[in-house]
Amino acid sequence: MAWHPLLLLPFFLAAATGNTAPFFNMTIVYVPEDLQIGEMAFQLIAYDTDGDKLTYSISGTDAFYFHVDAQTGVVTLRSLLDRESQAKLIIIVTVSDGINDPVTKRLTIIVEDRNDNAPVFQNLPYETSVLENTTVGSIIYTVFAIDSDTGTAARVSYSIQEVIPDTVKNHWLFYILPNGSVVLNNSLDYTMNTFFQLKILAQDGGGLLHGETVIQNSTTYLSIAVIDVPNLDPRFLNEPYSGSVPEGSPVGTTVLTVTAMDRDTGVNDKISYSFTSTSVPFAINSTTGTITVSQLLDREQLPSEEVLLEVRARENNLDIYGNVAEASTLVTVLVTDVNDNKPQFYQCSLSNCDFNHTQSNFTGSIMEHSSSKVPVSNLSIVAHDPDKGINGTFELYLQGANASAFTVSPTRIVGTGEVQILVQDPLAVDYEITHVMVVQLIANDTGNPTDCCSTATVTIDLIDTNDHTPEFPQSTYNLSVMENSPDGTVIATITAYDPDSGAGGQITYQLLPESIREIFMVNATSGVVLVRNGSLLDREMRSVYYANLQAEDGGNMRGITLLEITVLDENDEEPVVIGSYFISVEEGQNVSTQIKAIDNDEDGTPNSKLGFRIVPGLYSNNFTINQITGEMHSNEPLDREAVDDEEGQLVVTVEVYDHGVPQLSTMVNVTITVADVNDNAPMFLQQSYEFSVFESSEGSFVGDVVATDADRTEINSRISFQLERSTGSSNFLISSSRLGPGNYSGRLYLDPDVTVDYDTMQEKFFSLVVLAENTAAENAGSTANASVLVNILDVNDEPPTILPSSLGDVSVSENGTQQGLVHTVVASDPDTNHSLVFEELAITCYKGDSSAGEVCWDWFVLLPNGSVLANSLDIDYELCDLVRLTMRVEDLYTQKGNHYSQNETLQIRITDINDNAPIFLPVSGTFVVVPEISSMDLQVATVKATDADSGLGGTIVFSIISVVLVEEGGVKRPFENLFKVVTSSEQDIYTGSIQVASNLDSSLKGQYQVTVEAQDSTAPQHATQTTVNIFSVDKSYCILLQFVTTVEEVQSNLESIRVALTSATKAGVYVAAIRNYEDSRATRVNPKSVMEVYFVYSNGTALDVNQLSPLIQSDPQVLANLVNLGLAIIGSGEVTEPSKEKEMIGIIAGLAAFLVLFILVMTLALVLTIRSYKRKLSAMKALKAATTLSPAVVQGAGIPGTNKYNAERANPMLNVSLDPSHDLGFHEETSSLASTNSLDENKVDSPKDDNFKAKRGSPHPTDSTEDEVLVAALNMKEPPKTAYINTTFNTTDL
Repeated sequence: MAWHPLLLLPFFLAAATGNTAPFFNMTIVYVPEDLQIGEMAFQLIAYDTDGDKLTYSISGTDAFYFHVDAQTGVVTLRSLLDRESQAKLIIIVTVSDGINDPVTKRLTIIVEDRNDNAPVFQNLPYETSVLENTTVGSIIYTVFAIDSDTGTAARVSYSIQEVIPDTVKNHWLFYILPNGSVVLNNSLDYTMNTFFQLKILAQDGGGLLHGETVIQNSTTYLSIAVIDVPNLDPRFLNEPYSGSVPEGSPVGTTVLTVTAMDRDTGVNDKISYSFTSTSVPFAINSTTGTITVSQLLDREQLPSEEVLLEVRARENNLDIYGNVAEASTLVTVLVTDVNDNKPQFYQCSLSNCDFNHTQSNFTGSIMEHSSSKVPVSNLSIVAHDPDKGINGTFELYLQGANASAFTVSPTRIVGTGEVQILVQDPLAVDYEITHVMVVQLIANDTGNPTDCCSTATVTIDLIDTNDHTPEFPQSTYNLSVMENSPDGTVIATITAYDPDSGAGGQITYQLLPESIREIFMVNATSGVVLVRNGSLLDREMRSVYYANLQAEDGGNMRGITLLEITVLDENDEEPVVIGSYFISVEEGQNVSTQIKAIDNDEDGTPNSKLGFRIVPGLYSNNFTINQITGEMHSNEPLDREAVDDEEGQLVVTVEVYDHGVPQLSTMVNVTITVADVNDNAPMFLQQSYEFSVFESSEGSFVGDVVATDADRTEINSRISFQLERSTGSSNFLISSSRLGPGNYSGRLYLDPDVTVDYDTMQEKFFSLVVLAENTAAENAGSTANASVLVNILDVNDEPPTILPSSLGDVSVSENGTQQGLVHTVVASDPDTNHSLVFEELAITCYKGDSSAGEVCWDWFVLLPNGSVLANSLDIDYELCDLVRLTMRVEDLYTQKGNHYSQNETLQIRITDINDNAPIFLPVSGTFVVVPEISSMDLQVATVKATDADSGLGGTIVFSIISVVLVEEGGVKRPFENLFKVVTSSEQDIYTGSIQVASNLDSSLKGQYQVTVEAQDSTAPQHATQTTVNIFSVDKSYCILLQFVTTVEEVQSNLESIRVALTSATKAGVYVAAIRNYEDSRATRVNPKSVMEVYFVYSNGTALDVNQLSPLIQSDPQVLANLVNLGLAIIGSGEVTEPSKEKEMIGIIAGLAAFLVLFILVMTLALVLTIRSYKRKLSAMKALKAATTLSPAVVQGAGIPGTNKYNAERANPMLNVSLDPSHDLGFHEETSSLASTNSLDENKVDSPKDDNFKAKRGSPHPTDSTEDEVLVAALNMKEPPKTAYINTTFNTTDL
């Protein structure tokens, strides 16, 4: 738009009334919902330019919530608010000045949220069911709570407060997500828990309530039922299973019942039972698990009387994995014996008999006239009853005509045994009477009367003899052999005599029966009886063997003698001690006890005869033992103190031995516990002691005297000490302390209430006698004494000092680059006998002149020898550059006076190294470049950075790394050398001035992204980058602000002007230039300076002059401030010369308007002159009102930087609603008011008084008083100064 300098014609505009109505400048208020009844909600404020007294009232549907004070406009709460019920209230506010009609306005009350609502769970109750095999991590339920508040107070978070059943494992079984989803965190097990109840807490994010931050919460319960799934195998109950059944039980007899259950108790599937093997004589009910007999049981036919059955329990349905769910168990069935078998005879030897074929006829032979008990030869009879135990016991006897000549051996067999027929009557066995003898061998099972017996016929062939048979000198030989004899041992040589010659006289020997040959043998020709297998000779198992020694001649005539072989005892059994031996006795008493033992070797022999002796040991000499009876006695009363064991136990080992060869023995320990008796008096370790102590050391420790008591218990060995009364003994105290068992020390001290003065003593020592007394209750009073010589020493009393020369400043590099010893402080003491130790008192940390807190407390360590060590890798110059170490030195040998030196301080200065990168500081504001007017070296943006290092390490140099133009379509184009950066600094802050380095292309629109790097100046160098956005703005958005003040004054007020413009526009204010006003055209105001300004938002949009003016007009306070700062005219940056035709039209229109107004004014003035003098005063007020501003009707708000309007007629960048119905007092192109644009460009005339007030008046006369006002105006000698202001600040012509 162009500026139109028009000729301003003087005229007067009379006000329509003498008093203006008040008006509200408020459209919306905010009230917190937690406001209490009676508290102030807000205040109604209306403006009246006349200063009349105002009264307020409210009305409307929502007015019942409030009460207004009619005088002050203070609105208080009458009924509680609830934002959740009604967030916006509408009331009609009314103000009256008592003169004009009341003014009403619609006031919107926004109820601000407060955290007065707890989260509310939705869709209660919460119940769900979950399969027990649900995958870990699955969401099993989602709870949802709504908080009707807003903001953080409506943000609901969830947590699980409690899990029932309450166990440690269950506590971590679930967790809850922020959205309320409950997640399974571990595996479920129906067998452990079938139900869970979770206590869930819903908690909002907190918010204000009654001025305090309050967090609201609520709880509910989630019930979770665990659904069992078939995932477990069945389990047998009451394992292990065992039962018994008698053999021969009928088929179907119940043995026992196995029971299995589905471990998935919630599924409880049916179970069927079966055997894993079908070849068993039992059956099992598949439903009940009852095991019954399926075949006839014969215990004797079974491989074992214990039958092992494997039972399988199988669920009818597959498990969740598609597998058969089954389990197995072992059932042991014992088939018990029934006496259902009679004994039978078999022809075999016992060792290889298979008992498959019974035999009822046997044939044997025997020499006639064989001796009594000679067995019938060639008989191999085994009797066997397969029944068990008593059922298998049977008797044997003979029947028949020849039964009296023989007898059977044995007569009773249990189970199985070899049977021999022995001669009982040798005379009856006579070949001449009968060649064959027959007997009936009867086996009778007395426990089975129905089928008791078996009979076998034994035919015995009698063997004829020669005339002479071999004869032994003795019919019986009693022989003996040592048990365990080696094989081949000769027992005896036995020969028979046969007078026959030739073959009839050649004798061969043989042992009978055959079974005896396993143990013994005989030389067939010599008759020597030998041991065949000596390992079978065990007297303790069998002591006597019987055998027949047969002598046979060549004519097969046999002579037999009986051998009774006795197994002699060998000493092969150790003695066995009976009982254990633990004895308790008090010391001073004798001990007696008897050791008892037995020996399983043959009674009455040396092998079983026992002897006793004490094995040599620690206490063996203190006891004696009777070698025969085993009675042990102590040689003298026992002494507890002679026993080393703490418990008083002594152990004596006794050896119990037999008298056999080799001799065998057994050891036994006799443990004797000796109880302590107080029978010892105390005894000092030394009879005399000598100590030294310094004078004036009241309460000082002098020395220890030590006494012992040989008694072994604490009560009997307890010792107390006391001083015997003597010269100087009152200067000392003594106390007892236990050093160990029976070992006590008497700690000697100087009496703290007595002062010993070395100088006043004639003798420099004290001679004391210390008594040691045993305090045992039963024998108190036993004492011992020792002499003690205490020498009194002089003291050292000079304090040490720290040498100032060793306290010079110390420098240490940061970051632990200087570890270990950094300095040594030196101290001295004038005393010849001293020991100096340094002590650290305090460490203070400074950064510059300020305290750095505790940051350096562990950086350095002061050793006792004065060495100062760097003890940390965290030494940091940027945190602390000065460490003050306060110390003192102590003389450990000083015994009087001050031990310590004066406190001294060592200053340690931390030297900097370059270890910090530069840091960019935030820079507020928007950076703009106008390509058309941007000259070389023009500053378009700034960056600021700082570096914590010092010197060159903190010296920053800026450089531009890259420049990228982001066009409106988002296309990025890189450029080089468009901008440069100039570095400057102030104190520790470095500023990078980004300047134009080459001509900018005005056709390019968008924003430049300039990457700037800040780098420090010493090795190792550190660099940091940041990106600066510079908006490219068209020159058309340049707005010229004309000021009536000079360039210097505008520059001095620049910050205030910028603040005011920013407050009105909420945009970044970019001042391009401030220059002198150079336009020579005449205007009503005389601008002296012009400011070129751009108003840019953070999104790159800019305001033009049409958008700027309404924003400034909307804030009267800002407008007044700008006028006071010299603002006169707001115009566009684009200047065009007006045409002469337009200028003439403007002049003619101005003259016509002036003529009309002049006639009207003169007419009204004549009428008003007849008014009274009081009307003149009203006229003066009207003239004053004529100087006020009338706000213009604001057009719909535009979007900054565009020509668009939004639907709500609001500026989207400022989010401020521009109400077109609100009259700002400026009028543009109306029929009732002439536009001042045609009179004097865009200008603002400042009234001479500094207080600028906008007053609202009627645009044209409304009543008859107007005439009076105009007359009064015409009667005045000078026209009042009237300001005509075009508040729209545009250049629209009439």
